Amino acid sequence: MSQATSEAPVSTFAAPRFPIRRMLRHRSFVIGAAGLGLIVILAAAAPLITWHDPYAQDLMNRRIPPIWYAWFWDHPSAGWHHPLGTDNLGRDYWARLVYGARISLLIGFSATLVSGLIGTFLGVAAGYFGGRVDLVISFIITTRLAMPVILVALATVALLNSTLLVITMVLGLLLWDRFAVVMRSATMQARSQEYVTAAKAIGCSTPRIILTEILPNVAAAFTVIATIEMATAVLYEAALSFLGLGVQPPLPSWGLMLAEAKEDIFFSPWMITLPGIALFVLLLSINLLGDGIRDLSAPGGRS
Repeated sequence: MSQATSEAPVSTFAAPRFPIRRMLRHRSFVIGAAGLGLIVILAAAAPLITWHDPYAQDLMNRRIPPIWYAWFWDHPSAGWHHPLGTDNLGRDYWARLVYGARISLLIGFSATLVSGLIGTFLGVAAGYFGGRVDLVISFIITTRLAMPVILVALATVALLNSTLLVITMVLGLLLWDRFAVVMRSATMQARSQEYVTAAKAIGCSTPRIILTEILPNVAAAFTVIATIEMATAVLYEAALSFLGLGVQPPLPSWGLMLAEAKEDIFFSPWMITLPGIALFVLLLSINLLGDGIRDLSAPGGRS
């Protein structure tokens, strides 16, 4: 048997292996991974790197400015006791920022997991079976796309209690459409490949083909969409909390911190600037990481 006939066909959609050197040379991937990794580490180590209770109120020490007010303007109350100052209830801002990262990451990851499961199931089913199954699922996707996410989320959360579970499930049930569209397209391309035809020829069952042939070869597309949807979920959670229908006090949500500080924007601008910067860094890191994964998972790898 010749070498050409003995070699198995290589799938275009095979799950990529990222060489370490190529990963380190990709600037977006490195910056995104470093930023997200730093936020995850700070959130995980919150009890070790904070020395104040994020819920403890001290009305005698309200609106203490951050440490740099002592460096540049010799503010008497600014110091290392509260390095990022305190809010309008005297709660330590550094502790609330770090613990707030836990809530953003938890809701972002959980909502992405829920939406990813729903969207992947629908997308793979539509792309693999086609026909009437594809028509029905495409109608469901179109119906979902006709619904404005933020308005539906506001109405749903307003009717129910604004708990972490409710917010996570509402966002997870509203953000699956991009998963479904991308997984449908990737599955339709993957099902026409020779390895799927070979699996059918040797008598593999449909569940086995989907689990062992289709899903591993659309995993790269799933990862890219997951990073985009995680950033979207974090942003929607912050928007809901800012409008008063998201995470409820006294939980230290970044969106809630923005809402509580909007009245002091002219007198204590750092109270709204710090959570805004934290939210910006988290969203930028997630998007840069997704952009890097997309480039690295391309067939030739884009620089």
